[in-house]
Amino acid sequence: MPFRTRFAPSPTGPLHLGHAYSAILAHDMARERNGEFLLRIEDIDQSRARAEWEELIYEDLVWLGLTWDGDVLRQSTRMPIYHRALQILWDEDLIFACNCSRRDINEALSAPHEGTPPSGPDGVIYPWTCRRHGKANGTASLPENTALRLDMEKVVRRLRKQPALEYIETGSVLAAAGKAQQIQLQELPSTVGDIVVARKDMGTSYHLSVVLDDADQAVTHVVRGQDLEEATAIHVVLQSLLGLPTPIYHHHRLIRDKTGKRLAKRDDARAIRTYRQDGASPEDIRHMVGL
Repeated sequence: MPFRTRFAPSPTGPLHLGHAYSAILAHDMARERNGEFLLRIEDIDQSRARAEWEELIYEDLVWLGLTWDGDVLRQSTRMPIYHRALQILWDEDLIFACNCSRRDINEALSAPHEGTPPSGPDGVIYPWTCRRHGKANGTASLPENTALRLDMEKVVRRLRKQPALEYIETGSVLAAAGKAQQIQLQELPSTVGDIVVARKDMGTSYHLSVVLDDADQAVTHVVRGQDLEEATAIHVVLQSLLGLPTPIYHHHRLIRDKTGKRLAKRDDARAIRTYRQDGASPEDIRHMVGL
């Protein structure tokens, strides 16, 4: 299997310096090993995705001197694949329907308790409001027009029967080998909770889509920011449940502004497009991000 990385932006705004850093790392990592660099457009959020932002992604990457192999994969064309995976999880009674609104969850969390509500990779830990109902309707097919959540306690019981769950994390993109990171299964219900695997308005979620896409594209090394490191346990869990391979992960440092704040798409002043218009060169961008 060839050494293969990917860059997977969402077409919901302009690429900034942080995106450039991640894309360049993944691209150079593959090219230095005679591997492949893939481009994926993560456009499952059709309420925010825009064709003009997608076109700008291509323009920025080409200007940076990055080339990708094969066709661009667009998540919006893969809904049947995500649906099949959800059906598998539903048939195995590992997910449940959740009709809670954000207000319902906030009210449940505001009940008298000690301290502040615990948070996980997706924000506050879900307070189990709907989980007790399970598949109350007894249907064999997936329910429609509702969110679907992973029952993490059932998942832990299932995975405890298997060998230790772990993944390889590389400390440097140039490292030939990485370090095994073991996932503490018993802690997942309290540190991660019943995460959403399909949003009501999408029919899927980032967590579900990314593991299926990485597997289908045979990605061997996932290069992404440290802000997603906590989510890796979720992804390895889903890979194990669905019988998918686990790639090697490299979570790189984040590019921040002068105040130490992580860049976001609303920071248009640091958009690649803006630097291009101001006369910067691709070499200038590499220098700005420490490459």
